[in-house]
Amino acid sequence: MYFSAQEYAERLAGVRNRMSQQGLSALLIADPANINYLTGYNAWSFYTPQILFVPAEGDMLFFAREMDARPGFRTSWLPLDTIIGYPERYIHRPHIHPFDWVAFMLRERGVVAECADGYIGLEMDAHFFSPKGYRAFVNAIPEWDFVDCYELVNWVRLIKSDAEIALMRKAATVATAAMSVALDVIRVGARQCDVIGEVSKAQIVGTPEVGGDYPAIVPMMPTGEASDAPHLTWNEERFEEGQAVVLELAGAYKRYHTPLARSVILGQPSDELIRVSSAADEGINAVMDAIKPGVPVRELARIWNDVLWAQGLEKPSRLGYSIGLGYPPDWGERTVSIRTEDDTILEENMTFHLIGGMWMKGYGYELSEPFRVAANGVEAFTSFPRQLKQIRS
Repeated sequence: MYFSAQEYAERLAGVRNRMSQQGLSALLIADPANINYLTGYNAWSFYTPQILFVPAEGDMLFFAREMDARPGFRTSWLPLDTIIGYPERYIHRPHIHPFDWVAFMLRERGVVAECADGYIGLEMDAHFFSPKGYRAFVNAIPEWDFVDCYELVNWVRLIKSDAEIALMRKAATVATAAMSVALDVIRVGARQCDVIGEVSKAQIVGTPEVGGDYPAIVPMMPTGEASDAPHLTWNEERFEEGQAVVLELAGAYKRYHTPLARSVILGQPSDELIRVSSAADEGINAVMDAIKPGVPVRELARIWNDVLWAQGLEKPSRLGYSIGLGYPPDWGERTVSIRTEDDTILEENMTFHLIGGMWMKGYGYELSEPFRVAANGVEAFTSFPRQLKQIRS
């Protein structure tokens, strides 16, 4: 276990307090990051249905595929009798679903009647909660009134504990090591896949002091004219003179993520790339200087926009988002976004990925900074230079 029993108790208390505010008598949690946050459970089992039942009072119950539930005690603090495996015959069947069985077990344990007087919160936008799973619960437990919980647990996760921050700092050392490798091996004539192979190795190997975990997202590396599209990966083509290369990756440690993006030009940058990269660099520096507790998130977006507008530029997409604990397919927390419409006020130990991504026509530039809101300012998780990296042949 990476956290104390007291911290897990505080997490559950925070979730239950928010449940009370939203009028929920129970939660059904499918997001693997939220399951991990409350129980410590960590396995590559989320590709099959699994659910954590969280009542307003009493024991939580975790349901997973039988082969994943049996060894659940290896990572989770939950008592063995609250980790329950559903039979293998429910896997990938067209007319039955594992949640049919889970609903029956909830009824057997008497919790259906206990929770029938209130609303039952569901993670309606979770990546691993399917329409078929939702239908199974609705059909099997008609006395429950299901509602969207609106990322309830994700919002509880927003402010990190000191123990979580320590893990993110270690993830940052892995991100730094992986980005350093990338900048060492990106060269004219090198194959993109070979470069990513070295980057991926560095993400897993980490440093002599900190071993890496698997990241929630593979390294992204839009190259050349395709660098105007942010979420492309790689191919087997060789780098060419004059190409811009955008690399976004993350260090992961014990499922906590610290993403990082930098850009490279193979040769001489164009005047336009210099103009855009300089504006983005200035904007990121200005935003970082403004970060401290009490500052509205929308103010960060305003500062960034002012810098860009002075150069005749704009960035339609958000400037960043909250980060922390993550599983595929995303390292973001799906809560705060740094944009002018967000009313969140910064608090100490909130953590974000600040992304100065400029995706133009036929070229792009990305500079990002992972950070923590510190007591009197900001802590940048990495110390990578914030500028375009020029690599000469």
